[in-house]
Amino acid sequence: MSVIYKKIQQIIGPLLFLKNEHNPQYGEIVKIKTDDNKIRTGQIVKMSEEAIIVEVFEDTSGISSENAEITFTEDTFNVKISKDMFGQTFNSLGIPIDIRTKMVSEFDILTDVQRDINGITINPFAREYPIDVIQTGISVIDGLFTLIRGQKLPIFSAQGLPHNKLAAQITTQSKVISEEPFLIIFCGIGIIQDEAIYFLNRFQESGNLQNIISFINFADDPIIERLIIPRVALTTAEYFAFEKGMHVLVILIDMTNYAEALRELSSAKEEIPSRKGYPGYIYSDFASIYERTGKIKGKRGSITQIPILTMPNDDISHPIPDTTGYITEGQLVLSRDLHKKGIYPPFEVLASISRLMKDAIGKGKTRDDHADISSQLLASYSNYLEVKDLISIVGEDGLNYEQKNLLKFGIDFERRFLNQKADENRNFIKTLDIAWDVLSHLSLNQLFRIHQKFIDKYYSAKV
Repeated sequence: MSVIYKKIQQIIGPLLFLKNEHNPQYGEIVKIKTDDNKIRTGQIVKMSEEAIIVEVFEDTSGISSENAEITFTEDTFNVKISKDMFGQTFNSLGIPIDIRTKMVSEFDILTDVQRDINGITINPFAREYPIDVIQTGISVIDGLFTLIRGQKLPIFSAQGLPHNKLAAQITTQSKVISEEPFLIIFCGIGIIQDEAIYFLNRFQESGNLQNIISFINFADDPIIERLIIPRVALTTAEYFAFEKGMHVLVILIDMTNYAEALRELSSAKEEIPSRKGYPGYIYSDFASIYERTGKIKGKRGSITQIPILTMPNDDISHPIPDTTGYITEGQLVLSRDLHKKGIYPPFEVLASISRLMKDAIGKGKTRDDHADISSQLLASYSNYLEVKDLISIVGEDGLNYEQKNLLKFGIDFERRFLNQKADENRNFIKTLDIAWDVLSHLSLNQLFRIHQKFIDKYYSAKV
């Protein structure tokens, strides 16, 4: 039976403070009706024996302590799910929208399937170790930091770097190298309308729109919706992965906007802040999102997650990337220096890692030489960066034969292997062939991480 309150003690921003006179549940949905018959939706975000705090999804203008009727529905937030969602765009509440007008679209989901968005993380005992790859068509990811089905692999970016372009490219190009069903869920968190239109245009131009479900939260939407939307996206992913047997890739951009909303809400609730004003539970909150990723024993499908975040002041030790890095299985870092040189995507390869790729690449999966090539490229590029530093001391004429080879390799590595067009889709074979061509600038004794059988098969010297 629904409970109705008719007295609000206090209103602070999007929060309503009520005296607790019954036994509500955390996360319960409430309906706020004012004298003008306008009905708004809210959710319980904090409660104690004395008080209930409700966050209103819409704005609180027009609500006073005397003119509102608050109904506790005894329900949590649910999202409707159907295969009709493929190729469509939804708002934070799972309602179909037209992003150009930001209005609810005429399309409607006809389904009996509804799921609570407050899903639980996957039990570690129930997890199956991921050993299958996802091809993104981007050489630096596929070749050096391969994305694995069921992996959490974040991208650390910064303001002014092309993470939007990269997110669109990954969304439109990614696929599994098998005949299994594959779905991409794109989740924009706190993005502006121009960015949303850019993403949708890229998806339509790719011809892959029918395999993409988009959830968009705009920058001017209420902050509570910013906290809800990744959970709506992941609940949808869980249905298609674990009930329909699909492999699902979820892209979340920008998790920094999510964290800022979390901090703003925590401040409004007058909670004690932790590092840089973020709440002390930011780790567990992030984990409640990231750990809904993986493979489950006995289930055919999987959920793979790429959270993209912008590091404030390019600081990788900031609480947002720092916390994310502890939870996830690797990281991809974008470089401002490479971006200034006109290289796209500007990955800082020595700061990036994919911790699960070692068991998922090689013969029968990508190619037999993949592991050796990846290791050699990273080692040689590290040596190239040392040679660049040496040039500032002795000059290029002071380099020996092998150092000059490394210099040629490094320049070609950045220009041809790292660098590619935003619509260029390279498969694993193309990526590895380019890698061998780049390595051909090195002499045989410099290929110290590659087995002789692969050198005999693929190496063609330029030196």
